[in-house]
Amino acid sequence: MRIISTADLHGKQYRLNQFLEAIEEYSPDVAVICGDITHLGPGELAKIMLDQIPIDVVAIPGNMDTKEVLEYIEKSKARNIHLKSVEIKGQKFVGIGDVGFHFDKKEIEEEVEIDEDSILVTHSPPHGVQDSVFLGMHAGSKFIRKLIEKYSPKLNLCGHIHENPGFSKLGRTVVVNCSAGRDGRGALIDIDDEIEVKML
Repeated sequence: MRIISTADLHGKQYRLNQFLEAIEEYSPDVAVICGDITHLGPGELAKIMLDQIPIDVVAIPGNMDTKEVLEYIEKSKARNIHLKSVEIKGQKFVGIGDVGFHFDKKEIEEEVEIDEDSILVTHSPPHGVQDSVFLGMHAGSKFIRKLIEKYSPKLNLCGHIHENPGFSKLGRTVVVNCSAGRDGRGALIDIDDEIEVKML
């Protein structure tokens, strides 16, 4: 399976255009949007942006997406996977939108079913992994780290930290911060026997 993933579009059409160009160039099977589709809404903008993506797409909200954005993800062609799982071409995707802003951690633990074959889609990276900000401080989520350490999904797609796109590992889990927040377009991930990542 070939996945293309991005985050932190923040309502900017030029960022989406760059992502659409990458889709045309690399012909992925599915697009994954890891939150901050907008910058505090409006909700309809999220639908307008998601509906332009010409392939299967899954999405979650980020900390700069309002509850109205979550409603419009549901109305769009994208599959909203916040606190849900979907299967695409035999691959399970599990989503967790921004933690600590809109959503309750206890609710997440009760509702989300993560396993070793899952692709975990989060807005925030796990604490200490692809989350470096000013002077090397870590701004990732300790809760997401705890989930990854507990369930060991094969892949974690995330964003939020504009300063530290790239990929590394947390245990057996490949963590990809695919933020387009500065000058990137996201990441291309090929999954076969191994996981190969190319930053775009």
